[in-house]
Formats: sequence, C-alpha cells, structure tokens
Amino acid sequence: MKEVFVIATNNQKKLREIDAILRQIGASAITMKEAGIATDPEETGTSFEENAFIKAEAACKASNRPAIADDSGLEVDALNGAPGIYSARYCEGSDSDRVDFLLKNMEDKTLRSARFVSAVACVFPNGERIIVRGTCEGEILCAPQGENGFGYDPVFYVPEHKQTFAQLPAEIKNKISHRAVALEKLAAELRKREMENADK
Repeated sequence: MKEVFVIATNNQKKLREIDAILRQIGASAITMKEAGIATDPEETGTSFEENAFIKAEAACKASNRPAIADDSGLEVDALNGAPGIYSARYCEGSDSDRVDFLLKNMEDKTLRSARFVSAVACVFPNGERIIVRGTCEGEILCAPQGENGFGYDPVFYVPEHKQTFAQLPAEIKNKISHRAVALEKLAAELRKREMENADK
C-alpha cells in the first residue's frame, strides 16, 4: 500500500503510535504541518466515533488527502463510563492533574474495572469513510505506576501483563492497546479496499 495519510492530531506521542502501526502495512503518514494545513475542529460529537470522524473529515477537506483521526478515552465502570469522550477535558490542567482527579473520584470505589476505547476514522477525498473501534480492558490502580505513555496510562493496569500502560514496553503496548486494536481493524479494511479497487 503506497497511500500517504494525513494524521489529524497534534499529539506527538499519539502520532508516533499511529505512524508505527501504519508502517506495518506499508502506508506512510504525514503530520498536518507537513500537509500544510492547520485544522482544529470543535469536537461536538456524542461518541468517540463521531468525534474521530469530525477530525478526519476536516483534515481530509483541508489537505485533499486521505486523513486518519483517532478519538479515544477511558471508560470507568464505577463512574458510569466517565470520563469517556471527555477524558482529555476531565478537569483543567495537565495529564497528572486529570489522573489525580480520577483517583479522587475513585477513592471510595471497590469496583476498579475500566477500559480504554479508541475510535479511528479514515476519510478519503471521494467521500469514502472507514470507522472502527478498539478496546483494551484493565483496572484502575490507587496510585500511578510507570513513567512511559501519556494521559491515564500510569493508573491503567493490564492484569494479563501485570503492568500499567506506563510500564509496558512500547512494542507490547503497540500490540495490545485500544488504538492498536482499532488500527489493526483499519489496516484490514484498507487492505480490503485496496483489493476491491484493484479488481475494478
């Protein structure tokens, strides 16, 4: 696959994660800056899928190239799915402030199950769209562990690997993460699309 995708994010860590997985299928990625665009549409959707599509469509229209956007967040069962689509805006401040706020809200909770969710949207200039979802199940710890990753990674514990997302080596996280699962689904859809187009 020789396609070049614009990645609609300004988050450098997220960009590297998406780029690494795209390279596995022979596709290449460029940043919005490299595409000569600057778009930051308001995320008015009520789901991860809607917000991902809003961002991908805006980047596609601005660059006239296929664009990929991710919208992801943390769903905590004891908090009725919060912070959900508001994960990046759960409270004012930094990532560590949001982690602290989450842990404060979880102080009296015995139910610790949670999942990371990622919706990835791919929009093409001809109007075609692909939207997929990936999840990764885990638990919320009572205190952060690990120095890697970003966002809520230090408190998201994966029992299968006995580590938080912030402790896992990047190569493992890039295989099991919600974003990795969603991108694998996207890769399968892109391969299918390429085969269908080749048959035309």
